[in-house]
Amino acid sequence: MKRRISNSITIDAYEARAVEIDTVELEQLHALSIGVAWPHRAEDWQFLRDVGHGIVAHDEIGRVLGSAMWFPYGSDFATVGMVITSPRLQALGTAQWLMKRVFSECKGRNLRLNSTRAARKLYLSLGFRPERTVFQCQAEAQRSDEMPRPPEGAELRRLDQGDLAAVAELDAQGYGASRVELLNALLQQSVGFGLYRNGRMEAYALCRPFGRGHVIGPVVASNDKDAIVVIAPHMTAHEGEFLRLDTHLADGEFSSFVARSGLAVFDTVTTMSLGGDFRDPNERSGNLPVTYALASQALG
Repeated sequence: MKRRISNSITIDAYEARAVEIDTVELEQLHALSIGVAWPHRAEDWQFLRDVGHGIVAHDEIGRVLGSAMWFPYGSDFATVGMVITSPRLQALGTAQWLMKRVFSECKGRNLRLNSTRAARKLYLSLGFRPERTVFQCQAEAQRSDEMPRPPEGAELRRLDQGDLAAVAELDAQGYGASRVELLNALLQQSVGFGLYRNGRMEAYALCRPFGRGHVIGPVVASNDKDAIVVIAPHMTAHEGEFLRLDTHLADGEFSSFVARSGLAVFDTVTTMSLGGDFRDPNERSGNLPVTYALASQALG
């Protein structure tokens, strides 16, 4: 007999119900993330609602108690993010209830998420396995002593919507799933640079407003030197401003350049997966594209 996921949960003495995230006031979602010290602006929430799906735990008097979102890429994969509850409500089972709702909506898909230390136990209990650390690098950007130039035979170009097909093709190779709809939305609010050889894109990096300033990502390249070339213009453009970059790269020239540009490791989370293969960029060969920086912790 198929087990039905309940649309409501009793928390303390009152009942909470799951409602679509689009039915909730943006200010309530913003207040939810502020409550757990996450940097998302109301505009960041709106972007996530535009490109993904989500549910909210809503009580009888309209208070938002928790949230969870998912972002489908292709037919068999999705990332999960914006899973937020207060510590007290998580202990009462609210986060697990929200995640089971996500499972119901994402049935048949391999899943990936980035877990805070506080949520790690929950995701392990749900069958997720740890993959790699994400290093959240952020600070006021500083100009590196020597800004890299494109290698001989390569050309650095500013990207626009006409480059979507090339960006999406390279991204799918590096990320392991098609994210063309997300990339289309990101290009509309990002400044991007692509590195071309013989008319073919071999690296790209986007940068957009987010949180306290701007975030660089996604970034896809086949080697550290190319990755550095496409992020360097963003470092220069935001010198003296708050800048963030989330990466799985633990060492190498790319990580060193990010640190020299003033972006220190502020925090870490853990990428976890349920089904499917994780593409580890630390196993880069120099020949195949890998993801050097995430679009965000929610989007992957």
